[in-house]
Amino acid sequence: MFEIILGIIVFIAIILLYTSNILVYISNEKIGIVEKKWSTSGSLEHGFIALNGEAGFQPEVLRGGFHVFFPFQYAIHRHDLVTIQQGTLAYVFARDGQAMAPTQNLACNKTANDFTDVRGFLTSAGQKGLQRKILREGTYAINLAQFVVLTTDKVCALPLPGDGNVSTDGEVVGQLAEMLGELRTRNGFQPLVIRDDKLAVITTHEGQSLPEGTIVAPVVGADPHESSSYHHDFQNPEVFIESGGYKGRQLQVLVEGTYYLNARFATYEIVEKRVVPVGYVGVVVSYTGKAGNDVTGDAYRHGELVGSDEKGVQVTPLLPGKYALNPYAKRVIDVPTTNFILKWQSGAVGSHELDKHLSEVSLITKDAFEPDLPLSVVVNIDYKMAPLVIQRFGDIQKLVEQTLDPMVAAYFKNIGQGKTLIELLQERSDIQERAKAEMRKNFEGYNLTLNEVLIGTPRAKTGDTQIEVILKQLRERQVSREQLETYKTKETAAVQERILREAEAKAKQQTAITESELAVKIAENQGSAAVQKAIKSAEEARQAASGAADAKRTLANAEAYQLQQVGEAQAKATRLNVEAYGGPELQFQQTVLLRFAEAIEKGHIAMVPSIQTGGGSASAVDAFLALAAKDLLNKNEKKEVVITS
Repeated sequence: MFEIILGIIVFIAIILLYTSNILVYISNEKIGIVEKKWSTSGSLEHGFIALNGEAGFQPEVLRGGFHVFFPFQYAIHRHDLVTIQQGTLAYVFARDGQAMAPTQNLACNKTANDFTDVRGFLTSAGQKGLQRKILREGTYAINLAQFVVLTTDKVCALPLPGDGNVSTDGEVVGQLAEMLGELRTRNGFQPLVIRDDKLAVITTHEGQSLPEGTIVAPVVGADPHESSSYHHDFQNPEVFIESGGYKGRQLQVLVEGTYYLNARFATYEIVEKRVVPVGYVGVVVSYTGKAGNDVTGDAYRHGELVGSDEKGVQVTPLLPGKYALNPYAKRVIDVPTTNFILKWQSGAVGSHELDKHLSEVSLITKDAFEPDLPLSVVVNIDYKMAPLVIQRFGDIQKLVEQTLDPMVAAYFKNIGQGKTLIELLQERSDIQERAKAEMRKNFEGYNLTLNEVLIGTPRAKTGDTQIEVILKQLRERQVSREQLETYKTKETAAVQERILREAEAKAKQQTAITESELAVKIAENQGSAAVQKAIKSAEEARQAASGAADAKRTLANAEAYQLQQVGEAQAKATRLNVEAYGGPELQFQQTVLLRFAEAIEKGHIAMVPSIQTGGGSASAVDAFLALAAKDLLNKNEKKEVVITS
């Protein structure tokens, strides 16, 4: 029975302790916001955070564990710890504190920058309203009676009756709701991440007002070596403002990286980095900077060029590369430095597309034809002259359309008026060279370099056939010339072919010719040797022959004398014989018969024929004997005649 009564008493005591907030337990994942219902120090005169023990919300919060209070004096409001997710931001709105100045957009946190210390915040002149300082990822024990924390997925606050921002059911209303919507629109709960050759143009909403005539705020606090003024790329609004930063669009830009910006302090716009391609330079037109001194000199009267940190067209162009330039502060005009072709030809556009609005030049020739002349001009701009060209014309497209087009068209119209159509066709090369020389001077006056002038074939307008008739005649004339030239060429080729064939034949016989020439030389050498040998032999023979000749001569003389004596003796004997036979004929016949008899004897010739036919021919002996008898008879008759007479 006693135990039951004791249990009931303990239970009643616990109920009394709990209901009267004498003993309060706070779990570790929560905080306890203390509200003092009554106090001997009275009530608050200003605000609703009791810093001096007054009745009202107390600045300190209760953390995990048991806490003892005077009964029935306090109300404990339990709330979750404020947790901010990884990679997100949170904003803090202070319900109590000093009022902001009319020029402020966000509450100052120069000294009051600890949101977990309400007393320190308020005693350090903390201001009520949305704070400049933001919270990064983590868990915070924040007094949600004093501060409303806006996170990416919820609003952490202690609802207060009549607050006008957070209703009793936790819904955000009023001014705070508008602020929350604006932060979400600006993607303010996510850090700014820049990548892929992009940059961010920053616009700040707090700071000094820009001076009149200034469109972009100058750079302040961007040097990391100056720690007192370095605002960490707009991530520390207090330092930016203290360094004299201006509100508005900033000249300083943010490049690749991650930045935690207060979206109510600074907004951003992602743009591409400025790329100056190869073959170009970038002429910078700066809209901000100090007033510059003209560097062009008195001879140039088309505008001024200034230094790289001055306002105006800057004298030093940007070379090919990537540049993190604020497009609202500096305009970069690309100027080609390689040769670019301008084509006065419909439908033909060069690689730079500067001639997309150009068409053929309409001519009127001396003989009243009206052809269209297509032509091309190759132009180059010295990179050092690029700023002068931009200062004078604004951009290259205007230069082409407003200056080069009418100038070139007028020049060739003048040329066309002094030439017939055929002269225009036949003298194209001369006209082209003359145009290049004369137009080059005009181009130099515009700081341009003219490299080539290329003239096409004049074309007839639609429906005009007269030019085609002239061209047909020229083509037929040219075909005739070409045929004549072909015939001459063939004739020359035939001659050359004959020479070639002779050369080939000679080449084929070259070996034999060479061998024969060598043989001739060998023979000559051998002949020379033989001649020398023969001369020597002849000399030897001559000497031998001379001796032999003398001996033979003496012997011959002796033999001749001997023969002479013998002959004379034989002649004398013969004469005596002839006279004895009765004359030389008889002597001759006798001698013949003797020789004939010797021949018959040696040759075994038959004196009588083997076959005798009547009326046949006589033998040789008979014939000879008959002949001898006849001669003898004739001689006797002659003698008789002589005697008779």
